[in-house]
Amino acid sequence: MTTPPSASEPTERDALSSDLHLPLYLQLARHLRGQINSGRYGHRDALPGERELAERFGVSRVTVRKALKELLDEGLLQQRQGAGTFVNRGPIVEQRLSTLTGFSEDMGSRGLAAGSLWLHRAVALATPEEALALGLSPGTQVSRLQRLRTANGIAMAVELAVLPTRFLADPHEVQGSLYDTLRRKGVIPFRALQRLSAIQLTVEHAEQLGVPEGAAALYIERRTLLEDGTPMEFVRSQYRGDSYDFIVELNLATPAREVTR
Repeated sequence: MTTPPSASEPTERDALSSDLHLPLYLQLARHLRGQINSGRYGHRDALPGERELAERFGVSRVTVRKALKELLDEGLLQQRQGAGTFVNRGPIVEQRLSTLTGFSEDMGSRGLAAGSLWLHRAVALATPEEALALGLSPGTQVSRLQRLRTANGIAMAVELAVLPTRFLADPHEVQGSLYDTLRRKGVIPFRALQRLSAIQLTVEHAEQLGVPEGAAALYIERRTLLEDGTPMEFVRSQYRGDSYDFIVELNLATPAREVTR
């Protein structure tokens, strides 16, 4: 756990300037955000109180309150009644979109402990959207698995995976990694098509992820295919926007030709 700066440290008034064309509360929010992102304040660390922050930065308590509200609205901070204001910052994960891996594999490769909290799992009829994505006839049964995915105990994503029952007859078979379970059955994920979009979290998903309602998130739809092109999985996930960076490597389709005159 990171140790927050003590009250005995020098003031940080130089961090803010009345000469900038930016309100002081936004300057303060930017400064505190930088301290959180740099690791000076760790996840679940308590921030100093409003009075101490006001004295440290040479601003009014109203300015401090507005700055904290900015960070609360972003989900970087969390207030607990009677206890104070705490950092709500989980691990920052960079995921390359050029490789097909499961969540458990992603976290393990980064030295993080992957975990899951089951929200729902059952065999049910495929919805029209699921049937279309998986190439199934209307009324076909599927295994539906919804989980809260965690890294080092911190909520990272809400994930709903749907598979035809011919690949996974009983969703309760999955205890840890879904892909490990499938590989043991001889069902090998080969490639996937993903679509990403920015969303604001609903009340339900925000509560599950421990962030404010309306917080920014990444919505990902993925169709996973076998080597012969058969769809085997349809996944819809909401990832915390403050915890995930997705990286794509781009190459020119053809070498650039030298222009001659």
